[in-house]
Amino acid sequence: MIRQPAVAGQFYTDDPDKLRAQLKAMISPAPVREKVLGVISPHAGYVYSGAVAGKLFGEVAVPSTVVILGPNHHGIGARAAIFPEGSWQTPLGTAPVNSSLATLIKKHSSIVEADQKAHIFEHSLEVQLPFLQFLRPDVSIVPICLGFRDFKSCLLLGSGIAAAIREYGDEVLIVASSDMTHYETAASAKQKDEQAINMVLALDAEGLLLVCAQKDITMCGVVPATVMLVAAKGLGATGARLVQYATSGDVTGDNRQVVAYAALTVK
Repeated sequence: MIRQPAVAGQFYTDDPDKLRAQLKAMISPAPVREKVLGVISPHAGYVYSGAVAGKLFGEVAVPSTVVILGPNHHGIGARAAIFPEGSWQTPLGTAPVNSSLATLIKKHSSIVEADQKAHIFEHSLEVQLPFLQFLRPDVSIVPICLGFRDFKSCLLLGSGIAAAIREYGDEVLIVASSDMTHYETAASAKQKDEQAINMVLALDAEGLLLVCAQKDITMCGVVPATVMLVAAKGLGATGARLVQYATSGDVTGDNRQVVAYAALTVK
């Protein structure tokens, strides 16, 4: 199956030449790109969060295989839905699904189900792909859409992904797709988001999930980020870094009701 883009022409342009030009402008290439195990990257429209994602991906060495974890905004399909085979289409071309790694993830994590329905309309994974394709045209992906909230499931999936990557035997980047606080003042968002970011910097996966629940931090991809942290720690992660934090108010000039974005690396 070829998964067709759901939000090309909405979250980002559907014109290939314009998209390449925008990605080139948004991605700030570092002199030396950092090898990391996982990242947290925002998934709003490129006009709002593209500069944050571009800063992140400009500093990261993208390997040929990437696992993309995204939240299920639509509530369709399995609670841990993996797109098992085929390819994903964007205006930049098709990216094959790495069915070998997908099979290993299913083998090592019993909560994962092969399910394409959860991915049909979901934007959170799709908006990451043009960045990856631009930097690594040969990239293959394993898209996983998540609709659960409990830490036990995060632990099972994250541990399973780590075991699958170890068995796979090659370098893999785990991208957790998430925006931060939604529809609060910029000051309130920053105050809340600092608490979540501090948990990521401490590599405290369970703490991240708990603080978002307890402090009403509307980080939509907290579960993907938690799973990524569990997997990265299982693969030997020792530290994390905040690359950039911004809000939609930085673009619009209106700080009364913003959506916030953070880019972080884990290695």
